[in-house]
Amino acid sequence: MEDDYALFARIVESGSLSGAGRELRLSPAIVSKRLARLEQRLGTRLIYRTTRRLSTTDVGQAFYEDVVAILAASRTAEAKVAGRADVPAGRLRVSAPTSFGRMHIAPHIAGFLEKFPAVDLELLLTDDFSDILTERIDVAIRITNKVDAAFSSDLLAPNHRILCAAPVYLKKHGAPKRLEDLAKHHLLAAANQTQWRLQGARGQKSKDVDSRVTTNSSEVIRELAISGLGIALRSSWDVYHELRAGALVRVLQDWSGSTDVGLFALRPNAPLAPINVRALIAHLRGVYGDKPYWEFSAK
Repeated sequence: MEDDYALFARIVESGSLSGAGRELRLSPAIVSKRLARLEQRLGTRLIYRTTRRLSTTDVGQAFYEDVVAILAASRTAEAKVAGRADVPAGRLRVSAPTSFGRMHIAPHIAGFLEKFPAVDLELLLTDDFSDILTERIDVAIRITNKVDAAFSSDLLAPNHRILCAAPVYLKKHGAPKRLEDLAKHHLLAAANQTQWRLQGARGQKSKDVDSRVTTNSSEVIRELAISGLGIALRSSWDVYHELRAGALVRVLQDWSGSTDVGLFALRPNAPLAPINVRALIAHLRGVYGDKPYWEFSAK
């Protein structure tokens, strides 16, 4: 039964019967026969097949997610019996936002692999939310205030955001004294970040931002702020060097980004996270600490 489950998972992940067959060294005819046998045993269709594409049915997608959890639990159980449960090894596929991954994950990979040299790590950097299941992501680093209940999550660190601008911009345009003053200033925000959720002593406020420059890149917004083009709402991990060097200055210090946003490690639901995932999460938590090294000291 477990072999059929593993085959089904391979079919979904590879996107074709022939692809699954190549990975498992089975002929397409055998793969098709075993899939039909599984569907017959379950009494339902799991996959729609055409000459050009393959897709799961609603029942098939739910079954796939359960199968992934079953296979992960099975591997963990076998590792415990074999005495390998505490030895990370094999594939670890990680997805992370581009800037955060480049600045605060990539520099710490060497230390992780020195401790666990048998791990085969793949780091994917993207600002799109990767489909954890279909892209076979073992752990996805997300900056969010909403964690999908379909996934397990671990908080790696808080995500503090501040309003900031370059001294050259403030010298030319002056610093805002009240939140309402932002209406008189050039504001900068990426296309998917044009509503600022702010929090202060007077409660929470939302502000729709008409960015001085339109871009889909958060990294471009950061560079525009440093160059003196306007005021931006940036995470402390993104601009801590510039804050400490004085290249950026905090404005409206009584206001910050909503505090319900955090840096989370998401993984497919399972009773116990794979040892590779647990090891990476523990490593990153150890590096970041209770107060991450990027927390700004600007007053």
